[in-house]
Amino acid sequence: MLVNADFARRAIIAGDRYEWVRSPQTGVERVMLDRVSASGNHEKARATSIVRYARGSHFPRHTHDGGEEILVLSGCLSEGDQHYPAGWYLRNPPGSSHQPASEAGAVIFVKLRQMAATEAQSVRIDTHAPNAWIHEHGRAICPLFEDAEERVALVRISAHERIFADAVKGAELLVLDGEVSVRDITRLAQGSWLRLPAGVHRDVKAGAEGATLYLKTGAFRGLPEGGAQ
Repeated sequence: MLVNADFARRAIIAGDRYEWVRSPQTGVERVMLDRVSASGNHEKARATSIVRYARGSHFPRHTHDGGEEILVLSGCLSEGDQHYPAGWYLRNPPGSSHQPASEAGAVIFVKLRQMAATEAQSVRIDTHAPNAWIHEHGRAICPLFEDAEERVALVRISAHERIFADAVKGAELLVLDGEVSVRDITRLAQGSWLRLPAGVHRDVKAGAEGATLYLKTGAFRGLPEGGAQ
């Protein structure tokens, strides 16, 4: 299955244009933002999704060969007796396993099979904690992960500020609050997702009220050799 699989092109899904699709697990739906499956098993894919858990829903225990990254957008996600309400960031390295569930219901942003094979550390960050944020280059930033190839953070952008000052190897953002504009024409409100190829993107700016973003920059990982077209 291929969804927004040409990583040399810009991809946009507006927050008010979600198309929810049932997952194989009862009570769990998803919006496929991008998805690249090189095999016949569509559930073994490099994927980025918005996932919605109904009250009382769960997945059976499973392992993530290529790792899993989660940002809880609303509700509460649980792993056994550990509970993660909105604002928590989870990073489960390749080879790790868990049994996610939600008694109250939850909406989460999920990235699968996009980690380096050498990554081994589990990450848990409460992005609502004041001490999780720093100021850097005039911005408030909540660092989530960084290595030689990519950087992941929550970022607060001032009104009309350019999001990228320099060229990027690739970038992906989810609008958590406020609005982002592209070429001063396309306006992306809360919940919107944007993926950008390598290059200069000076036309991507925060809206009139500013914006808070999940922002990942760096080379795209987990793609078939040569990328997916």
